[in-house]
Amino acid sequence: MASTGIEVTAALPKEAFVLPAHYEDDVDSVLIPHGLIINRIDKIAQDIAKDYQGPIVACCVLKGASVFYADLMNALRKTRTSDGASVQFSYEFARVKSYHNTESTGQVHISLSEEELQAYRNKHLLIVEDIIDTGITMVALLDRLKKYEPASVKVVSMLVKNTKKSNGYEPDYWGFRIPNKFVIGYGLDYNEVFREMEHICIISERGIQRYKQ
Repeated sequence: MASTGIEVTAALPKEAFVLPAHYEDDVDSVLIPHGLIINRIDKIAQDIAKDYQGPIVACCVLKGASVFYADLMNALRKTRTSDGASVQFSYEFARVKSYHNTESTGQVHISLSEEELQAYRNKHLLIVEDIIDTGITMVALLDRLKKYEPASVKVVSMLVKNTKKSNGYEPDYWGFRIPNKFVIGYGLDYNEVFREMEHICIISERGIQRYKQ
């Protein structure tokens, strides 16, 4: 059973939060505070544990999902299945890139070797993503993985973006549905900047221009 996420419709004033001083002018507002993120992750971990029987291969989509992945695995480690057992899982990682500046290019680059893909056969895969935007990246990744006949494939994403560019893809589990804004922090970046911020924030125009490539 997929989890029920939270619809986020409005941002919060950045002045109400502690932000890194060097980013203060690069952030427009705070969209999701860190404390709410962590609480939501605990609930997602419970939902995942209820759905799985047997070991999980938890595959982190780098780099954006790395922070979410670490917190989710910690939560899953403390969670029990419907019959009271602990959840067995292993770590896997895939590097996927489809963005240039603030736009998805439509060209998806996936760094998975043939040997890594073959190892997924007959395994229960849980793909851990930071954000579903257009859905292009995830559909391309799933199409490639399914050719190697895993026992099952499910996707958990911290964020799902409301955008007219979406291809309609919906993950099995998700944390927050957000407006069509470019978000940073909690592992999400803009040209490799802002990943270390603990809150999920909306980037300012100054931040876009400052770090544009």
